[in-house]
Amino acid sequence: MKVAVIGATGQAGSLITQKLVAAGADVTALVRNASRLKVDVPVIEKDIFALTQADLAPFDVIIEAFRAPEGQEIQHLQAMRHLMSLLEGSPTRLIAVGGTSSLYIDATRTKRQIDLVDVTAPFYPVAKYMSDAALELKASDLNYTYFSPAAYFDPAGPETGAYSLATDIFTLNRSGKSYISMADFASAMRDIVLNGTHQREHISIYQN
Repeated sequence: MKVAVIGATGQAGSLITQKLVAAGADVTALVRNASRLKVDVPVIEKDIFALTQADLAPFDVIIEAFRAPEGQEIQHLQAMRHLMSLLEGSPTRLIAVGGTSSLYIDATRTKRQIDLVDVTAPFYPVAKYMSDAALELKASDLNYTYFSPAAYFDPAGPETGAYSLATDIFTLNRSGKSYISMADFASAMRDIVLNGTHQREHISIYQN
């Protein structure tokens, strides 16, 4: 299985890359700046918007862990549209590292977390464009998985292995918290990739 990680130098992307490499996966990093890589893997050094069908063709799975620059949050939506256009008609699996804003607030699936966010909040633009990207991906014919972390996505948290996967409905743990460490998220991502589970699903995760 050949796996590409877009954004492999970012916090989540780097951990995901490390987990996959440790598991023996054939991983290539698709990054803007290869000098920031923390793992010795093959590299395609390109901006996400410069990627072509030929760049993506060799891969069975593409993990999108792209993070837009501050002030250019619309790039989350633009990047998703670009990848979707490149993969149209392809069996390649696209797994997106998503956000909590796209999750539904309850089982009626009538409102999402983004609908509860104050439009003046500083994080509203990234939440809005990521949730819009999720909707467009889920409406596509691609072999996708949209993977939403918990509300508190902790880059410094330990790996515990004590986590649960959930659906596209926002879920709290038994303590009433929405928390996951990036280390646990990366482990779950590794398993989803290698086991081929949750295809054409929007899933989420939380620490027990």
